[in-house]
Amino acid sequence: MKKLHLRPDDLSIPAMAHILTGAVGPRPIALASTIDEDGNPNLSPFSFFNAFGSNPPILIFSPARRGRDNTTKHTYENLKQIDEVVINVVTFSMVQQISLASSDFPKGVSEFGKAGFSMEVSELVKPYRVAESPIQFECKVLQIIETGDQAAAGNLVICRIVAIHIDESVLDPDGNIDPYKIDLVGRLGGDYYCRASGNALFMVEKPLSKPGIGIDSLPEYVRQSDILTGNDLGRLGNLKMMPSLPEIAEVRHSDAVMSIFTQFKAIDEQVIELQRLAKRKIEDGEISVALAILMISP
Repeated sequence: MKKLHLRPDDLSIPAMAHILTGAVGPRPIALASTIDEDGNPNLSPFSFFNAFGSNPPILIFSPARRGRDNTTKHTYENLKQIDEVVINVVTFSMVQQISLASSDFPKGVSEFGKAGFSMEVSELVKPYRVAESPIQFECKVLQIIETGDQAAAGNLVICRIVAIHIDESVLDPDGNIDPYKIDLVGRLGGDYYCRASGNALFMVEKPLSKPGIGIDSLPEYVRQSDILTGNDLGRLGNLKMMPSLPEIAEVRHSDAVMSIFTQFKAIDEQVIELQRLAKRKIEDGEISVALAILMISP
């Protein structure tokens, strides 16, 4: 695999930004609502954003300095005056509006009106909530860390959540946030976004409380397979134990495996077909059976 080897100091600001926004993603979007000391509301999206702790509940986002002229953004300036913010999550139904809210409107102009969002009074902070957002976090700013004074330098706004508002329409029957109902979007590089719904959603089982056997426990011919992917090997490595000899013998005498031995006489072909069968079993969620198949010696 041919790779570029780069040094940040050798790159222009736009080139560095394109690499970061193209490689680090999809990024969640914070639609940040602030207010200045004169009571003027401001609303702007930031994709340098994430959650960084549950106890205390912490969100961090970065209204970075502008790359083109090294000026600071209204959100940052407002936070220096009123250290409170509402972070509203962004869904697919809002994405065109939040793009509009990212425009550089003059100071004092409300992006709520320009982007067509409705203002809701917050309970514990001064900035308004975005009524159209299904989840809103009222936050107190704990600290702002300025990472530099040059163009495109980040300003890390560390916020503590003091109130949460959740639209019940995005909850599942157990009261948890349903990813299919909330329909979040994420930011990629350039003009690209992604939608976290439909076929884009998939599940990955969390590692067991007792560590699995690990990929390094699999036979080398399995690890070096051209048919099994890294994801396939990861699921095999999460099993608690290797299959027993009786389990391998039982799978060896199954109709699917016996059919392979009947149809294919060359050992190399049998190995390939066994791996293909194991891959199908992995895709069907029969991980233990898949590993037993892979342990069969033709």
